[in-house]
Amino acid sequence: MPEVHRADAPACPGTGVSATRAAGHRRSQPLHARTEFAVPEIPLVPLHWHLPAHPKSVRRARHAVTESLPPALRPNLGDDLGLLTSELVTNAIRHGADGRDDDLIELVLWPADGHYWLAVSDPGMGKPALAHPGAEAESGRGLLLVDHIATAWTVRPRPTRGTSVVAGLAYRGGG
Repeated sequence: MPEVHRADAPACPGTGVSATRAAGHRRSQPLHARTEFAVPEIPLVPLHWHLPAHPKSVRRARHAVTESLPPALRPNLGDDLGLLTSELVTNAIRHGADGRDDDLIELVLWPADGHYWLAVSDPGMGKPALAHPGAEAESGRGLLLVDHIATAWTVRPRPTRGTSVVAGLAYRGGG
């Protein structure tokens, strides 16, 4: 049974991945208020990327995902989506690929039900979990950031091999 986080979300076409959140799990107040805005030109087809499990891929993934947003959405969602992408791809490389550069990280981005959903998949079989590192720890806060920024997120095993982490960001408007 996958770990579940926050309200149900639609499956990504072709992946069988969906995002949910467990009852009783409440997110603290967001760091900043979101403004309402109209959503133009939403692509209806999910976007896919395959990147090598190498630290240089974090920047490439962040750039690819944020540049895929409609230009009018970039000021409102770009920073948060970029941070989600960076944290999830970093975790996939560190924990899912075990440092093997020949492994690939898969990213899928799609809009549905008022959210932009990002699935980051790796070949690892581990189950990411929220950690609460001490004040002196130099790492271990990635999923805490994801939990704070994302409207919803979840961890799922892939149908063949590996793990997917899916996170969604809400936006106002059509799509």
